[in-house]
Amino acid sequence: MSFDRLYEKDVAISGIGQSEVGRPSHKSAMRLTVDACLEAIADAGLKRDDIDGVSCWPGDNNNGNSFSPVGPNALIGTLGLRVNWYGGGYEGPGPLAGVINGAMAIAAGLCRHVLVFRTITEASARRVDKTANALSNKTAGRDSSFFWQWYTPYHVHSAINLMAMYAQRHFHEYGTTAEQLAQIALTCRANAALNPKAVYRQPMTMADYLASRFISTPLRMFDCDVHCDAGTAIVLSRIDAARAGPNPPIRLEAIGSALHQPWSWDQISLTEGASFDAGRMMWQRTDIKPHEVGQAQLYDGFSILTMIWLEGLGLVPRGESGRFVEGGQRIARDGELPINTNGGQLSGGRTHGLGYVHEACTQLWGRAGARQIPPHQVAVAASGGGPLAGSLLLVRE
Repeated sequence: MSFDRLYEKDVAISGIGQSEVGRPSHKSAMRLTVDACLEAIADAGLKRDDIDGVSCWPGDNNNGNSFSPVGPNALIGTLGLRVNWYGGGYEGPGPLAGVINGAMAIAAGLCRHVLVFRTITEASARRVDKTANALSNKTAGRDSSFFWQWYTPYHVHSAINLMAMYAQRHFHEYGTTAEQLAQIALTCRANAALNPKAVYRQPMTMADYLASRFISTPLRMFDCDVHCDAGTAIVLSRIDAARAGPNPPIRLEAIGSALHQPWSWDQISLTEGASFDAGRMMWQRTDIKPHEVGQAQLYDGFSILTMIWLEGLGLVPRGESGRFVEGGQRIARDGELPINTNGGQLSGGRTHGLGYVHEACTQLWGRAGARQIPPHQVAVAASGGGPLAGSLLLVRE
């Protein structure tokens, strides 16, 4: 595959911001969003008047529920922005769609600085209703899309029922073990212990993991991400504008957003999914090779997804992720490929996609404090799994 021009290379991340991460937070969804966005704007050395684009995912489609309590329209009005372009929608390559759409708007010349944000308040919602956002609730905004109607009659009440099939198939085909899978959760917990914002910071042992109850075999409680309330934001800037800012630009070297199979959780290879499509596309758009990646922030809505992303991005051979993570040394902060250095979503909190980009930039800029990994220039952030997947290859100038 060849392209005359790779438009993402015209765009860089110039600033980042994140609100408190609460379980739950006492702040409103809009307050969390504003906190993150103002921090990101200031971090980029900009003022609100400089922002001429806004992007998020999934936008206003959810009618204000906890999965998407703030959309672009609400934020534009609250911050008094005057934008030339804005967007947000549920479709697309998962939670990183806001970044990809914003980057393309800049590359197309529609705007110069795009504020990308993602806010979630699922912890607050579940304190009131433990079934909030359960698939069995069939809310009009999220769960009435065509494919869920084929799952809920068969008691697929959570995405874990689907992800468990992925894990079981990986165990069967490649000999992956529970002890190997546990290393994703154990690594995330060890990293979260050094992140002041992380939800779960107390130590976890292999015995603790194996003693946790099964939720959907072979996935246990500690294989599931932890709901929280948080807002995360980044500022995307045209590359020349980013170079004029206070931070070394973090270029969008390559994007992966491909989908070459049915948009479905089950009509796919259960050990592959869309992660492999996104990974192949991303590497076709750069001369950088997987061995040059210094950190990987990989989606861990469920721990098996991190394993699949390791393979889908070519960071390890297909079927080898279990053996690669065994013992945890290779994926630790001082290992050959540190992963999910803020604790991921398993222990840090389910910031749902944009948190991975925030952490990748934090590490690339050397701001991670006690959890800082050795200096490096290349990072990958990936989000989604199953039928939707997006990845970003990030390079600090």
